[in-house]
Parts: sequence; structure tokens; C-alpha cells
Amino acid sequence: MKDEVVIGIDGGGSHTRVMVCDLNGNVLAYTVGGASSIHKDSNSHENVQQTILSSLTMAGCELNQVKGLYAGIAGYESEQDMEWVTRLTAIEGLDCPKWYVNDSVVAHAGAFMGKPGIVVVSGTGSMILGITEQETPIRNVDFHHYAASAARFLSYDAVYQLLAGMNDPSDEALVGHIQSFWNVENMEQLRMLALTGFIKDRQERDKKFGEMAPLVTSAAEAGSRLARNVCDEAMKQIMIGVEILGSYFQQDHISVTGIGSVINCPYMTTQLRDSLKLSHNKQYEFITPQLSAAAGAVLLAFRNLGTNVNEHTIESMRKHLHARC
Repeated sequence: MKDEVVIGIDGGGSHTRVMVCDLNGNVLAYTVGGASSIHKDSNSHENVQQTILSSLTMAGCELNQVKGLYAGIAGYESEQDMEWVTRLTAIEGLDCPKWYVNDSVVAHAGAFMGKPGIVVVSGTGSMILGITEQETPIRNVDFHHYAASAARFLSYDAVYQLLAGMNDPSDEALVGHIQSFWNVENMEQLRMLALTGFIKDRQERDKKFGEMAPLVTSAAEAGSRLARNVCDEAMKQIMIGVEILGSYFQQDHISVTGIGSVINCPYMTTQLRDSLKLSHNKQYEFITPQLSAAAGAVLLAFRNLGTNVNEHTIESMRKHLHARC
């Protein structure tokens, strides 16, 4: 009989990350493809299916060897999303059990490996998820709270403040980088571009602004007042979400971690660590994620299949910890 495998999918951010493991926990393949959310990329179905097939090819496996697939998908919020979400993995011959959750769930599973805690997801998208001591999942969006800390929001805010003239000499380098990013020579040209709406298609415009975010976070690290104002405001919104979720935990000490390109940049990580020390209702401890989100998806697949997870399994997946960006 051929060896059986499981597939774990981290469909968060601007990429799809697929991990293939055998039932002994050996990582056979790890591949990265295009975005999985239909809200981010109109080719999301092709992106995910191609990444799955590439992973199986790399692992030397056939479709009929897959015993289970667990996918965390950005943008999957309700039953109304199930139609497009299930299409992501609708590959002929891939007839195994499949489970779908929001990408924050697999990120939490990888970070905490089943223990209580709060994960701040901030990259292409934004989500704060807590899982309490009673294994109850609580999200900030359950309260209709949204921390506008996703990459595109930082960029929009930075550009708006710049257009409003809210910059000073500390922002000189950032202003130059923003002008170069938008291929304009001066502020007057940037204002004219802004007046046209930058890019007509909203999806393409959001994607472009998301790509600009590293300019903002790097400028904040370098001392730009405008960039720091933008990042600090985003952190305030993140902490409101963390504190809301923290109030539903019984314990006074709560572990918190971050996943995504924004929260894992040096400036934002430092701000999160410092902000957690100034919390109002609990004592928070920042921890480094134990495993990647894709590995978290594999762990959840193993749990649903009743497959034991041992230290060998954990160590095999640990090297992919920093693969998500």
C-alpha cells in the first residue's frame, strides 16, 4: 500500500503555503503559490490548486495518497463563503476529507500548538483570534471590531497624511520613497495621481498599496514621525482587540504572538512587546510562534484523523516556522 499523506494549507496573506507530510510527521514538501482569497486575487482557485499539485509532485505523491486536507483561508468568514472556499481545493481525484477554517485558526494552531493564547494576524489582512482555556475561539471581528493594521491600511494612511501636509523633515526619505514607488517626480504629481484615485480597479489598488507597506514600517524604524504615527495608531487598534479578547480568559497571564509581514517587522514587533507590558486588564507575554501556520494546519488534520503527534513530528515541521511573511 502506498504511504498516505496529509495536506496543510495556510491561505493567509498574499500567498498560499502548502505543506505535505506523511503520517509519521515527515515534511515531504513545502511550496508557496499565489493568494488564496477570492477577495485578493481573481485567480485564487487556480493559485491554490496549482500549489497543491506542485506540492504533491515535489513530495512524489499521487492524489489518491492524500488522507486528509486542512485549509486556513483568508476571507472565509461565514457559510456564505463556503461555495468559493470549497472550489479552491476542487481537484479531480482529490477525494479525501477536507476541512476549512479562517487562516487565523491555523496560525493559532501553529503558534500555540493547542494551548490557550491570542494571535495577532497582521499582514495582507488583519485578524485577532483568541482561544480560551475552555478552547472557545473568539475573534475581534465577532464584536465588529477591526484593527486597521493590514499592509494596505498603513500605506493608505501614510499617503493621506502626506497629502494633508502632515510631514516634517524627519519624513524626507519616506516622501522620496513614496514618490518613487508611485513613479512620480514631486508632490504635485502625486496629488494629481491621487485625484484620479490612483488605480481604478479596487482589488489592484489595494494590492498596490499593500506592496507599499514595507516603506512605511522601515521608515518608522528609521525615525520618520509620519510613519511612526501611522504604525502607532495601528498598534493602538491592535491592542484594543487584544484587550477585548483577553477579558474573556480566566487566567491573568495570557500568551500573545504575531503572524504576518506587518506585525513581524522590527518596529511593529517592538511596539507590540512594549504595548503588552502596559495592558489594562491582564498580564500578557509575547511569545515566538512554535510552528508555522501551514504546520498548524497539518496538526489540525492529524487531530481530526486521530493521528498521534510526537516530538519528531514537531521538529520536522519547526524548520518552516519563519516561512510565512
